[in-house]
Amino acid sequence: MTRARYILNHQVAAKPIEKGDRGRRTGAREGDPARALTRLAISLGIREKFVGLMTAVSLADIVTVREVHGQMWVEGFVTVGTSNAVRAGEPVILNQSNDRGTYPGTINLILVTNARLSVSAMVGMVQVATEAKTAALFDADVKSWAGRSGATGTGTDAVVVVSGDGAPQRYSGTHTVLGELVGRVVGTSVTEGLARYVRWHARHTQERRRKKP
Repeated sequence: MTRARYILNHQVAAKPIEKGDRGRRTGAREGDPARALTRLAISLGIREKFVGLMTAVSLADIVTVREVHGQMWVEGFVTVGTSNAVRAGEPVILNQSNDRGTYPGTINLILVTNARLSVSAMVGMVQVATEAKTAALFDADVKSWAGRSGATGTGTDAVVVVSGDGAPQRYSGTHTVLGELVGRVVGTSVTEGLARYVRWHARHTQERRRKKP
């Protein structure tokens, strides 16, 4: 938990996952993400504390969804790529090599609400967001990068929750209105993000084929 003035979702170049990447964070050409994001922030004139994320997904494909119930709202800013998809618990050391090429792989969820969240509610929102993301991946039959069915996310996913100054919310599980809003926002945005990723993948696959001699 931290107090921050800015959130940065930084687009980086994609990097293929290879057998030599076993057990390491993969997907971006950045030696030290924290230092790279700090340099970016300084270049943008940001001196205050910030929260930083990285993605190889084009930010032109960011999905924004808002859900409202009475005076409370939740808004999501989501980027989706699944070349780095994994199923939680599958072996880190894999016998297969990745043949998906340099395609984006990360699902970044930024959730903003006007509700004033307790620490428990913040944690609950991360839990519900993760469940909703995984449900959307299951519905779309997304496979892990090793070809296994039932991907639960990617190896580089991130969730950011931003609390507001409205009515206090102590809890945010799936039996609460706040949890319902979070689930709908994430489910809708990840589903749309997957569709945009599939279209992006198809376009770039065609371009690569045209460029081959």
